[in-house]
Amino acid sequence: MKPLEGLLVVAIEQAVAAPLCSARLVQAGARVIKIERQEGDFARGYDKAAKGESSYFTWLNQGKQSLCLDFKSDEGAALLWRILKKADVLIQNLSPGALSRAGFSTQALHTVNPKLIICNISGYGMEGEVAQKPAYDLLVQAESGLISVSGSPEAKGRIGVSVCDIGAGLTAYSAVLEAILKRSITGKGDEISISLFDVAADWMAVPFIHAEYGEGAPKPVGLRHPSIAPYGAFECSDGKLVLISIQNEREWERLCKKALGSEALFENEKYTSNNLRVSNREQLESDISVLTGKFTSAVLQSKLQEAGIAYGALNEASDLASHKAFSQAEFRNAKGESLMLSAPPVKWSDGKDKDVMRSPKIGEHTESITEEFSAS
Repeated sequence: MKPLEGLLVVAIEQAVAAPLCSARLVQAGARVIKIERQEGDFARGYDKAAKGESSYFTWLNQGKQSLCLDFKSDEGAALLWRILKKADVLIQNLSPGALSRAGFSTQALHTVNPKLIICNISGYGMEGEVAQKPAYDLLVQAESGLISVSGSPEAKGRIGVSVCDIGAGLTAYSAVLEAILKRSITGKGDEISISLFDVAADWMAVPFIHAEYGEGAPKPVGLRHPSIAPYGAFECSDGKLVLISIQNEREWERLCKKALGSEALFENEKYTSNNLRVSNREQLESDISVLTGKFTSAVLQSKLQEAGIAYGALNEASDLASHKAFSQAEFRNAKGESLMLSAPPVKWSDGKDKDVMRSPKIGEHTESITEEFSAS
């Protein structure tokens, strides 16, 4: 049995953040009714990479039921009220205030269903001066400062996945679970709100502390670490890069003596502490590169493994499938075609995480859900 079996979730959602939250609830056993416009979640049209269907939509909507519903109409509102009366969780990422303006305020919802958990996901919060500001992942990365500490010294760059959307979705998922636990104690539902900006700002805690109380926030350093050395990519004789991460002086000694075979590197007075290595980073990296350039990437990785040094290969997306730690699961797009994608990160001992589902067609379940929740 999955932990959330029997829970009914209504998701008035689109794009990434809210769908990721409800996707995790599906994986935990909840039933999710996805409310869509007649044209569907706009993420359905992002691309056609998933065998003719959207990669985003296929990834984030496995196992959901699609109900096309205009809750601004009398008939649509009446149906939504009947569903929400029996629901456990409502997730929504409409523009702030849109649901209330349609007649579904928190007060009205809790009057009809006191046990309902309401989860609001927004860009910049539900209230305040910038609440109505349009928010997409790249914009939040920029405004929160994430981009200012990412990329390389030569060029700023966005983080290559929709990290603010993903972070908000996962934060919302954990918050919903907390609200479910709270309800089991109090017997009452609650309202929780998560914004992409708040999540990104939380992640910026360390750069912010440095900016406000230290000597300034770290600048983009590419594959380096702003305050640890050596920590970055080094080229091997075959032209491939291997990332090396040193966290303490014991590891530094093992890197020099065991992995790179250089007593002289370890004894160099410029490198006897992390602070000195950071101060002399350019020369340090040059000296290490001379040594790594004597080995192929495979040989260097073997030596690092034997020395107990943390390392990593600089892989491409296409290399993921062959990685020894990579586990796959079958996903199916709305047409039922199979794709082997990265498996959900939570693994259950009973294997329930391996259930095969698919993303729904637009309005696929409208008729059956309407009949199920027909007026009695």
